[in-house]
Amino acid sequence: MRHGRLRLFSFATAEKRTEYLWVLRAFDHARANYVVLLHAADVEAVLGRISGDDPAAALTSSEIAPLLEQLHAWGVLERSYDGTRAATLAEYRNRHFVYQFGQEGFYAFRAVDDVLTGRGHDVALSRLALADLLADLTELADANDAGDGELVYRKLNRLDATLSDMAERAARFYLVLGDLVRTTEITPEVFLTHKDALLSHMREFSSDLARYAPKLTAALARVQATGAARLPALAAAHDERVLLSYEEREADWRQRWRGLEHWFAGMGSAPSESERLREGTMSAIAAVLALLRRLTETRRGGVSRESQLRHLAGWFAAAPSEDAAHALFGAVFDLGRPRHFSVPHSDADVVPANRSWWDAPPVEISRTLAETGRTPSPGAPGRVHRNDAAVRRLREVQWENQRRRADAARSLASGGVRDRELTEPETEVLLSLIDAALSARVPVSGRVRGDGTSGTQNGVKLTLRPSTESTVVRTARGRLYLDALTVDVQ
Repeated sequence: MRHGRLRLFSFATAEKRTEYLWVLRAFDHARANYVVLLHAADVEAVLGRISGDDPAAALTSSEIAPLLEQLHAWGVLERSYDGTRAATLAEYRNRHFVYQFGQEGFYAFRAVDDVLTGRGHDVALSRLALADLLADLTELADANDAGDGELVYRKLNRLDATLSDMAERAARFYLVLGDLVRTTEITPEVFLTHKDALLSHMREFSSDLARYAPKLTAALARVQATGAARLPALAAAHDERVLLSYEEREADWRQRWRGLEHWFAGMGSAPSESERLREGTMSAIAAVLALLRRLTETRRGGVSRESQLRHLAGWFAAAPSEDAAHALFGAVFDLGRPRHFSVPHSDADVVPANRSWWDAPPVEISRTLAETGRTPSPGAPGRVHRNDAAVRRLREVQWENQRRRADAARSLASGGVRDRELTEPETEVLLSLIDAALSARVPVSGRVRGDGTSGTQNGVKLTLRPSTESTVVRTARGRLYLDALTVDVQ
């Protein structure tokens, strides 16, 4: 979703939202009368005809002009120049602007206006549309058999619009019916006033739907027999949406036709949408009858929740004393007395165990014991949180260091330490080997016993032997001098 389009609804939350709404209603009224472009003076004239006595719509053209500019800035209105309104050169230079609805702006206004002006009880099931569906399916089969692409397009378009309207009407009807059932306990008069019309309307719709269902299924089978696979192609060839390619239009109509088939006949073992609509209608009738029965029994006994609460309030007001009111409260709401816990006092000598808690000082108890009546326990040990990602990352670094050190050790063993400069990894291996070799030396009277000492690491052996000369090793860190020692790496 493009979040930038949300600014189209800015007029609904702006400080002058009522004025903005009236201006847009003027554009909608002019659009319904086939007038698209409006000047600020035209908007003032339209408002004078449609606003009635609303003071928020009593706007002059000078007050309307900045509102139009702001609506244009939000993208709700499109603006263009109209030089024909200029009577003088100065007025022409002032650039008289005319405005019209943008496509997205019109959708945004209609969405807001439908929410504000929609009536919750203005809903109905489209029972009379079933005959139109049967006639359109019959004519669609004839048009497809004759290869009349234009008539196929018109009939498919009409079937799609009719079914969409039926689905929307049914959704709104059952939504309002559900709200009416939920609020019946507060306002039962509304339900009792419309119960007969509701039951009659739903029964007629269910009866007509059951009567037309086999006819609609037979008409759909006839359309399929004439070659339903070519319907999307014929409709796409006469579709006037020029901004879509032929392939996109054909795919769109193929999807719509699958939706039509699903509504009438279903897919596989799944029930069709017409059967689901009929079952939903029958369930709604049963719910309305059950609610009506419950309301009738309640009113026949003369006792309702409202009357019960009124009588209870009168009893509380007429209670002779506060203790009597408390007793009435306990009897009605059955809260009972406070619970007592067998918790000993910390100082048993000061507060003996046989003293009543009403007279003894309070004892601190845990919240778990007070709320649940159970003695608190330490519970299960907390979960150990492991940072597997960090462990894996450190292990990979460790493996990389070991691999690099092993490669350096092999390079040091093959190349030796003479007549070349050691790299940084080779220098680290050499120094660690020298450290291991020197730590194994055992000095006796200032001399080293044996022929020499050695150190082994990563499969590489370094041997240090006493010598009359010194050894110089060139490394990446500089020169390493080994006094009176020779180095042998294998």
